[in-house]
Amino acid sequence: MKEYQTITEISGPLVFAEVDEPVGYDEIVEIETPQGETLRGQVLESSEGIVSIQVFEGTGGIDRNASVRFLGETMKMPVTEDLLGRVLDGSGNPIDGGPEIVPDQRQDIVGEAINPYSREYPEEFIQTGVSAIDGMNTLVRGQKLPIFSGSGLPHNELALQIARQATVPEEEEGGEEGSEFAVVFGAMGITQEEANEFMDDFERTGALERSVVFMNLADDPAVERQVTPRLALTTAEYLAFEKDYHVLVILTDMTNYCEALREIGAAREEVPGRRGYPGYMYTDLAQLYERAGRIEGKEGSVTQIPILTMPGDDDTHPIPDLTGYITEGQIVMDRDLNSQGIEPPINVLPSLSRLMDDGIGEGLTRGDHGDVSDQMYAAYAEGEDLRDLVNIVGREALSERDNKFLDFADRFEQEFVQQGYDTNRSIDETLDLGWDLLSMLPKEELNRIDEDLIEEHYREEEPEAVQAD
Repeated sequence: MKEYQTITEISGPLVFAEVDEPVGYDEIVEIETPQGETLRGQVLESSEGIVSIQVFEGTGGIDRNASVRFLGETMKMPVTEDLLGRVLDGSGNPIDGGPEIVPDQRQDIVGEAINPYSREYPEEFIQTGVSAIDGMNTLVRGQKLPIFSGSGLPHNELALQIARQATVPEEEEGGEEGSEFAVVFGAMGITQEEANEFMDDFERTGALERSVVFMNLADDPAVERQVTPRLALTTAEYLAFEKDYHVLVILTDMTNYCEALREIGAAREEVPGRRGYPGYMYTDLAQLYERAGRIEGKEGSVTQIPILTMPGDDDTHPIPDLTGYITEGQIVMDRDLNSQGIEPPINVLPSLSRLMDDGIGEGLTRGDHGDVSDQMYAAYAEGEDLRDLVNIVGREALSERDNKFLDFADRFEQEFVQQGYDTNRSIDETLDLGWDLLSMLPKEELNRIDEDLIEEHYREEEPEAVQAD
């Protein structure tokens, strides 16, 4: 281990030092200040004669007299099954007052790419208990399905609801032993108020027992924000592929993560890309998102739900735009639905789960899930179009058929999407509710569902009962 006192420049979260031997990219660094404080950092760029180091705790107290030690290894996460139930900071240190972590292994936080040949195709259903997701945009084990939200929308409440309700139905019914369900929750750049809200909910509901929580707060260094999701995913990979857990990774807020990338890129004086974000942001996000999946011969799986707030509700902004290219769909939260008091305010029309068809199908007790979902999509979309027409000609000018589709759209939002943050619906309950709504429409309008299923599940009395009410 060599020690240098050759710091030449300090710029924002970065320290530049001269060296006389090659230094590895991502190598961990210890910087000892003249006051005796030891700070940790990571090599961000290494060239002949000089290296740039990003300092996790910030560069306060560092001057040119500080000592720099290169440790010769990359950053590693101490992992063990005992991490379940623990709360850690954004650098992986316990902050819950519990004992120090005694690791079984120390794993590189960069992770290892899953060999495409060994990657199993995701096709097993995860039940979140949220009808707008389970019924219309189903989450599948090993998938990466982001939530596109906006500033002020209740994405935190939805994240907490999914964290405490998500289950693998087959395992609940006595599936293979050892394939338990766990949640890894990585928070980046959140406020202390949000952190308190998350922790209160985790502790109140008992969800913390099966969770590992990483907390990077808004006043923590931006550099740490780049490390937090990698620590969370390394922990998830260990639990999934070493301990056979089905792990759901919730990362919030990816916008804060990307802002940290931009801040550090500016400190390095990089040529900015679109809207000032680094040109390599696509690659960087892909390195995180592609760590979801299943491996042949392993029982466990890693499923990701990244949450991002779209600046200005703009889905063409670089962060949601690039995320949409990498992930397999998106769940979109809607400001208009939120203003109507719909909880959760998920707009199913622009939402999409590209792997949904592989994770659902026949065998459920309420008929073919895919047909029911397709029919509800079509009916709700038609009702939405008719709302625009009503604004022009008035409801009285519409036919009886059109009025039924308008009523369907209203009830779909008020009864199917609306469920509150404490209601946990099974997939059978969700599909039951779907059939209740579809029974408002004439049978001949249900042109996306097999006739045998219509005969079996259509509720003849439903329209009359609604009218009587």
